[in-house]
Amino acid sequence: MQTSSPSIWVLGLGITGLSCVRYLHAQGLSVAVWDTRPTPPGAEQLAAEFPLVALKTGPFEAKVLAKATTLVVSPGIALATPEIKTAIDSGVEAIGDIELFARAADKPVIAITGSNGKSTVTTLVGEMIAAQGMSVGVGGNIGEPALALLGKDHDCYVLELSSFQLETTSSLKPRIATVLNVSDDHLDRYRDFSHYRDTKLTIYRNAERVLESADDANTQSGRVDAIRFGLNVGDFRVEAGQLLSPKGPLMATEEMALVGGHNHLNALASMALAQAVGVDEAAMKTALKTFAGLRHRCQSVVVKHGVHYVNDSKATNIGATEAALMGLTEFAGRIHLIAGGDGKGADFSQLVPLFANSLKSLTTLGKDGQALATTFAHSTYCDSLEQAFAHAAALAEPGEMVLLSPACASIDMFANYMVRGDRFCQLAEAL
Repeated sequence: MQTSSPSIWVLGLGITGLSCVRYLHAQGLSVAVWDTRPTPPGAEQLAAEFPLVALKTGPFEAKVLAKATTLVVSPGIALATPEIKTAIDSGVEAIGDIELFARAADKPVIAITGSNGKSTVTTLVGEMIAAQGMSVGVGGNIGEPALALLGKDHDCYVLELSSFQLETTSSLKPRIATVLNVSDDHLDRYRDFSHYRDTKLTIYRNAERVLESADDANTQSGRVDAIRFGLNVGDFRVEAGQLLSPKGPLMATEEMALVGGHNHLNALASMALAQAVGVDEAAMKTALKTFAGLRHRCQSVVVKHGVHYVNDSKATNIGATEAALMGLTEFAGRIHLIAGGDGKGADFSQLVPLFANSLKSLTTLGKDGQALATTFAHSTYCDSLEQAFAHAAALAEPGEMVLLSPACASIDMFANYMVRGDRFCQLAEAL
């Protein structure tokens, strides 16, 4: 194995890193992997598939990275990492898996980002395109890595993109791109909210068409030809209980399998995006009538003793929790919220008015749980999800809801938000 001076270092292994190695190896390029973790996920698979591709572990070394031509950087690793920045300053190219994808893709790409709703919209757009009878590759920050979608004879691609992925992407030329919304998130990585927002907005660079939210000025591109969606205004909007496009009413919101006002917005955005690749209204309606949503996103788990238990573990920032609560207005004042975890530097004070109107109790946990508890008078801090669940369930009465919508990342207590959500579901189903 050659570890000293490959032309390309893949920094960070895992699922995305493995997809990069597969792609680069298939191009006949000299590649090695470097991960700061002593036993990174995917190490065994790398050794089995590519026994001649070296895996280096431990801290990055600037003098070694500077000898490469290209660094393919995992989304979880900041370009501001000193050793990486030093290499970049010396002329080494730093890109990500989406940039590699962009250089190879030869079919239309729908690019989707936002603080919240992007997984739902990405999946729903994919369902609409499939209902049209087209072959679609759906992935990126959700499901399959983007590079794994190549070479499958798809008619188009739908990519969910995080701000981290956009940092290392410059060549993507989407058929249409959107920033669905922007709220405080990842402020532990960015200088401030403006830096985070501006990174999101780079998705519009090189896009043929752009889709903005008429309800969120932070999503707007400044382009005069921008398409807009919103609950009450925009090219795609809700009017008299109908989903409306520039062609007229599509269907009643009550016919949708998805529920809640935030999902009306998701539907409108999906309609606009799918239309850009030729999806007709019949296919849109088919998808909207059958797509009931994603696991861990306002997922109705069970009703026990008249109490509704809802898993919204994918709400890893305050904007997602706001969207969930605003979509559950029929339970206003009857929600027992479980929240907390790693707040990533977010300002929880903006939740105070919404909590006052929506909650009956607040049970918090995790690294920033005590700070979150100050946002509501009837709050209790617990040491574990099990304790928090037991406390909230004991308070809940028939006709009320116990909602897990953490407004925080899970990394302080769980491997990921899915594990957190699965544990909540297990506890609810065991009642």
